[in-house]
Amino acid sequence: MKPFTYERARSPAQAAAAVARSPGAKFIAGGTNLLDLMKLQIEAPTHLVDVNGLALDRIEATPEGGLRLGALVRNTDLAADERVRRDYGVLSRALLAGASGQLRNKATTAGNLLQRTRCPYFYDTDQPCNKRQPGSGCSAIGGVSRQLAVIGGGKACIATHPSDMAVAMRVLDAAVETVRPDGRTRVIPIADFHRLPGDTPHIETALERDELITAVTLPRPVGG
Repeated sequence: MKPFTYERARSPAQAAAAVARSPGAKFIAGGTNLLDLMKLQIEAPTHLVDVNGLALDRIEATPEGGLRLGALVRNTDLAADERVRRDYGVLSRALLAGASGQLRNKATTAGNLLQRTRCPYFYDTDQPCNKRQPGSGCSAIGGVSRQLAVIGGGKACIATHPSDMAVAMRVLDAAVETVRPDGRTRVIPIADFHRLPGDTPHIETALERDELITAVTLPRPVGG
């Protein structure tokens, strides 16, 4: 793991501003994906902005009858929430099927969505990978690709996203709420959140680099 500096964020907008100031900065919360990638030197941020202290860890009812899931709600708490189990059972089941209890205790709602789209070749730094090094080639195309993308891939990448939760969010028509350094917010429909690889497979979401997820909203449950 390469050296990096570290700071704790004081507010969502300040966290976004801290990342905006440093080209090599990244947000960190549970770290269940990022820290692994740092150990393998696939990711090498020069500065980490810790958002764990922000008040983004609550599940709240929305005026429209849905739920607002804070970005820092741990996967264990989300899967166990009575309202989620009752009204959004597919989400609870997807979380319970997707990882070990230890990982669910650390992983967050936002972090689960932001896992790197990947395949075995992504982890092998001796192999070309357009996600790790744009333009270097895709080892999976022509390699062992039995479990990789059947649809939605491209000439530059055929990796698949690992999140079971993301699939459930898509079924439920969730939306992602974000904030920028200047305090501006926006809402991204989950259908538009993850990008197809195209010619830029290293760009995986619709987020700007300094845009922080603050919550994911679920609409009123069907029949609710």
